Amino acid sequence: MPELPEVETVVRTVEPRLTGRRIVSASFNSRFVTPGNRAALAARLAGRRVESVRRRGKFIVIALDQGNLAVHLGMTGRLLVSGQPGDHTHGIFSLDDGQILYDDPRQFGKIEWSAGPPKRVARLGPEPLEIGLDEFRTRLKRKARIKSLLLNQTFLAGLGNIYVDESLFKAGIHPLASAARLTSVRAARLHQAIRETLTEAIAMGGSSVSDYVDANGERGWFQIQHCVYGREGEACRNCGTPIRKIVVAQRGTHFCAKCQRR
Repeated sequence: MPELPEVETVVRTVEPRLTGRRIVSASFNSRFVTPGNRAALAARLAGRRVESVRRRGKFIVIALDQGNLAVHLGMTGRLLVSGQPGDHTHGIFSLDDGQILYDDPRQFGKIEWSAGPPKRVARLGPEPLEIGLDEFRTRLKRKARIKSLLLNQTFLAGLGNIYVDESLFKAGIHPLASAARLTSVRAARLHQAIRETLTEAIAMGGSSVSDYVDANGERGWFQIQHCVYGREGEACRNCGTPIRKIVVAQRGTHFCAKCQRR
């Protein structure tokens, strides 16, 4: 699933092509991606002007002159500014200059309109790149495994399996460590590790470990920097110990048993 760096990269590549444009027409064909009355949604969007495009957590929020569109890419969703519609195209936005396609082979993504702030977006926690250290430390005081807590979108918005694993490795914290029992020093180390990992990943266009590409169809390159994610059985880049994989919060979790302590 595209996480914060991937969604941020998509926003940065689609925003110049979308902001200020008028939606001449739109069409949708998936009851999963656009549940409800698709014809009514298309009619509602026709003639609307795009005011801004931003990321919030893993959502792309498109503010219109009337209402908002919240786009969640799910597992395999793509917003594309070029190319031709294909078998997996489930949304077409025809603009006064160009078009935007929404492709999604597995159709787990969502395109939802709302008159005000999108409800699912409003429930999200703070942004990992914006939250201060004091607030971060305070929010950690919960009875939960640190991996599970970091995956919780009401705790922090935008982190997923890849960047939680990579951040915990950088901070030297075991994924099963108790969040509430982290010392101030370890909490600060984790706060910094999250910020550094996300910043580096955004600079490299995200991680293309599956179907992810940006709005121009370009792959990201941060996967070559992964220290633990997807490297089960391979040598730790720090100490040479084989990377282990366990299941935490129903997610495959990669870590080094020597470098990461509870």
